[in-house]
Amino acid sequence: MQRAAEASCSQISCYKPDAMTYFRSGFVRLSLLALGLTLASCSGSSKSAASLGDFASGTMPPPDQAYAIAVRRMQNGDYGKAVSDFDALQETYPYSTWSTHAELLGAYSQYKQMDYQDAISSLNRYIQLYPENSEVAYAYYLKALCYFEQIGGVQRDQTVTYETIQALKDVITHFPDSAYAHDARIKLRLAYNRLAGHDMSIGRYYEKQHLYAAAIGRFQDVATRYQTTTYAPEALERIVEVYLDLGLTDPAIRTASVLGYNYPGSSWYQAAYDKLKDHGLVNSSDEASANSNAAAPPQPPKPKRHWYWPF
Repeated sequence: MQRAAEASCSQISCYKPDAMTYFRSGFVRLSLLALGLTLASCSGSSKSAASLGDFASGTMPPPDQAYAIAVRRMQNGDYGKAVSDFDALQETYPYSTWSTHAELLGAYSQYKQMDYQDAISSLNRYIQLYPENSEVAYAYYLKALCYFEQIGGVQRDQTVTYETIQALKDVITHFPDSAYAHDARIKLRLAYNRLAGHDMSIGRYYEKQHLYAAAIGRFQDVATRYQTTTYAPEALERIVEVYLDLGLTDPAIRTASVLGYNYPGSSWYQAAYDKLKDHGLVNSSDEASANSNAAAPPQPPKPKRHWYWPF
């Protein structure tokens, strides 16, 4: 009976829970239904099958029934007991096909408990043991989610953000055409945005403390390394602001030109233009153009030398 159940399981995709709700398809639901039918056919003749209480008290049922009990607990949100049941299944039936699936779902249950470090350890073990398994792409993706969920605010240490970026890149590199990679690319942009926000937070603090060299370094880092983030226009405007405070008008004008070229309709360019105007760095023709109903202020006057980038 156990061999028959395992043979049936080898033809069934591992059930993927709510972590992949966005990518869920009818195929996954049919796989779960097929699993239920298989279990029913295998255990129908055994009326003395272990109950939930038997499993919880240490009486280990056959692997197919143990797997079904653990999955049911997981679906009911009882993740702590589900983890214990999946672990017990792996220890008792280490060479069973059900054990392979149990390792992955045990990691998912740990993820749902926000036990991220243990989940990452379980997923690393799964990836190492089953690198060719059809579900390994999900393991990589779930590992990236474990890191992603731990990203803190922009004012906190960003070590976990760097770990998130690496895990997301692993998903994209190994499975570039998968739905997991599509979502990983979206989350990767969010992670880079968080790093940019961290640098901006530090840069603003330095500027407030009149540590202008350090502030410019942070703002330049955002403008060059994180050009596609939402913080890039602000970083350029802050550089203009600092240069003007230092009396460095030519670098301020060059930076404003870059800002106006890349983000002509940005409120940050409007702010930079207004600061140049306050310092008398906008000529009369540009000011007259600005007073018209143009969508954006005109480009600030260029210095005598032509520069493509202010740094």
